[in-house]
Amino acid sequence: MNKEVIKEIVVENESFITKQIEQISDRECISLPSFNINKVVLFYGVRRSGKSFLLFNIFKQHPDISMYIDFEDERFQGVNVSDLDKIKEAFFELKPKLINQKEIFFLFDEVQNVNGWERFARRLVEKERIHFFCAGSSSKITPNSIHTALRGRVWSIEVFPFSFREFLISRGFDLTNKKLFYSENKILIKNNFDEYLKFGGFPEVIFSKSEFDKKKILKEYLNAMYFRDLVGRYEVKNITLLETLWDKLFSLFSTKFSLSSFYTQYKDKIPLSKDSLFQYYKYFIEGMLIYEVKKFSESSYKRMRNPAKIYLIDTGLAKKTTSLDLGRTLENIVFINLKRKGYDVFYFNEKGECDFVAKKEDKFKIYQVTWDLNDENREREILGLVQAAKYLNINEGTIITYDSEEVIKVESITINIIPAWKWLVMTKQDG
Repeated sequence: MNKEVIKEIVVENESFITKQIEQISDRECISLPSFNINKVVLFYGVRRSGKSFLLFNIFKQHPDISMYIDFEDERFQGVNVSDLDKIKEAFFELKPKLINQKEIFFLFDEVQNVNGWERFARRLVEKERIHFFCAGSSSKITPNSIHTALRGRVWSIEVFPFSFREFLISRGFDLTNKKLFYSENKILIKNNFDEYLKFGGFPEVIFSKSEFDKKKILKEYLNAMYFRDLVGRYEVKNITLLETLWDKLFSLFSTKFSLSSFYTQYKDKIPLSKDSLFQYYKYFIEGMLIYEVKKFSESSYKRMRNPAKIYLIDTGLAKKTTSLDLGRTLENIVFINLKRKGYDVFYFNEKGECDFVAKKEDKFKIYQVTWDLNDENREREILGLVQAAKYLNINEGTIITYDSEEVIKVESITINIIPAWKWLVMTKQDG
């Protein structure tokens, strides 16, 4: 690759970030390592979740000692690992005073497009003391699929679309305001939550002004995820099966999903085999489009034997057709918030049912999610939470609703009933 072209790209990127990228919204739950820890920092996650802007933010904090490269740039088409040293050389030729600089930042976007980048990154971090941050949307760049050259040497951070807290911060709310949940502020927060429920947390969607634009952007995201992250990435042949599975998964979010039941239902309607079905389902998980939540059990056999509940990366992508979808949308938002906080999440189903058992550092929290706590479901929702609390030997649980709020005690179990919009704002750190 021509080194002069590389220099041109480096200068263009610097100008773009410093002059055209203005205010960048703060992201929470992004824990970077201290600079004395020699790790390759990897931002991974679904496309359009804000990974590039994390790199931009690092660049803006260290503009004189940073280089940003986007390997989606068509001028890097066909780039190979030997070209990475040319990129490094071009940077130092542009900025020779930095050759002996102790702190330098290399920020590589969509780095999975370069085969063998891992060994290059490892060398820079361990031998040349360059801070190496990278990002990517492909399943090739998740912790489970990262090259063995980086095992134990990478600091992986999953980047989600905006949380509701981040949504509000981007709208100018001061979340430290002691009057945040009162009078006009409360009304404004609820109005914003209704928008978040409807359109989700993808940054570009949040910053779009009109409902038409939001819907169009989400439709384009769905097309890109379908054709690039699934059909193209995995060279899918059975399009009919993929489309049918896509429709089911994006319609039945926040419910138990059985591949065996799906196979029984469609085996005589579309061409499919069990192997292809299970493989295609795996693509959705590897592509970070859906998450599985297993039944809580000490037995791995029981966890595998019982169907998983499925949740979407963002509710803006969901196929919602009726008002009954509101409760499932709320449940999906709660799950993603727990996942974002680093919890291992399960569902409880013994004598009663409880939506979430959240585990972190051998401590448990339990959550029930319902749109409305009323005469028809109140006893069932409370019973499920109490059963889970007894099973786990804990004395507290939470019921998250759209707008109910009270504290009750049932069989020595303290139950906090709280509106989702309030819980989401209050749970900055521990959920």
